[in-house]
Amino acid sequence: MFSVPDGVKKFSILAPTAALPRPWRVAARKSMLSKLELAIAGRARMLIIGHPKSGNTWLKVMIARLYQVRHGLDASSLIGSDELARKNPAIPRLAATNAYYSYEGSVGKVLAAGAPDNPLRHKPIILLARNPLDISVSWFFQFTKRQSAHKQELINHFIEHPIDRHAISMWEFVRHSDIGLPFLIDYLNTWEKNLKQLEHSRIIRYEDLRNETNRTLKIVTEVMGESFTDEEIQEAVDFGSFDNLRKLESRGFFRRGGMNLRNPDDPNTFKVRRGKVGGYRDYFTPEQVAEIEALLVERLSPTFGYVPTDQKPQDTVAV
Repeated sequence: MFSVPDGVKKFSILAPTAALPRPWRVAARKSMLSKLELAIAGRARMLIIGHPKSGNTWLKVMIARLYQVRHGLDASSLIGSDELARKNPAIPRLAATNAYYSYEGSVGKVLAAGAPDNPLRHKPIILLARNPLDISVSWFFQFTKRQSAHKQELINHFIEHPIDRHAISMWEFVRHSDIGLPFLIDYLNTWEKNLKQLEHSRIIRYEDLRNETNRTLKIVTEVMGESFTDEEIQEAVDFGSFDNLRKLESRGFFRRGGMNLRNPDDPNTFKVRRGKVGGYRDYFTPEQVAEIEALLVERLSPTFGYVPTDQKPQDTVAV
C-alpha cells in the first residue's frame, strides 16, 4: 500500500500556506505540523530528544550508516526521516525532535512530567545532552546563518521576545532569556524531571559521544534493541568523523535531514562547524566567560556533569 513520505507531507503543509497572511500562516502551520510531528513520533521505535546543536544530526548520521551498510542503501539519507524505513521495512523508524519549539512542543507535552499516560511514554527515549555553554554558541550560528525561514518564523512567534537574526550579536543571543543560555539550562533541568517518569529513558551526553564514540554509539543501539558488531560500529564512527562529514557536506553530498550545504564560502554556515568541547571560551572575554559559567553553576542540575562538584551552590541538592 502506497504511503506518502514524511518529507512530502511537510512540503504539502508549507507550500499551500506560504501566501497566507503571517498570523494565519503561523497558526495553520503550527497546527498541521504538530499533528505530523506526533504521527512521526508515534510510528518511531525510539525517540531522540535534544535541543538543536546537541549532536542530533551527527548521531543520526552514524545510526543511518549502520543500516545503510548492513542493507546496501544510499549513504546520503539520514535515519531521522522515513526514507530508509520505506526502502527496507527491517530498518526501524526513529524520531528526533527538540520537543519544545513551536510545533515540536506537541511531543514534549505528552512526555512531560505529570502528563496522562499515552503510547509515546512507553517507547525507548534518549535525551541527547550537551553543555549549554557550547550549545549557546553553536545555536547562535545555526539560528542566524542556517535556520530555514519557516522554522525561524515559527520560533519567533513562539518565544516572548522575537529575534532579528541580522541584528543580534552573539553575546546578546547567548544571554537571551527565551532562547539563550538561561533557557538552555531550564530545558535540561526540565527534561531531567521528565525522564524520571518515563520507563525506558536514558541520558546520552554529547561529550561522551565525542570522547568515547564507539562505546556510546553501541549503548544507543542497545537502547534501540539492536545489535551491531564492533566492526560495524567502527565503520559508522569513521563515516561520521568530523573530517569526513565536513568533506561530504562541502560537496553537497547530503540531500535531506538538515545537512544540505548553505554557503560553501562561509564556514560558520556549515552544519558540521566545529563541535569542540569547551569551544565557547574562544568567543568571549574572560569576564564574559566567568559570567556565563557562574550562571551554569548556579542553575544547572549537577546530574549532567557540567557543574564541577566543588562549585555547586550550597543550596543545590545532587540528584
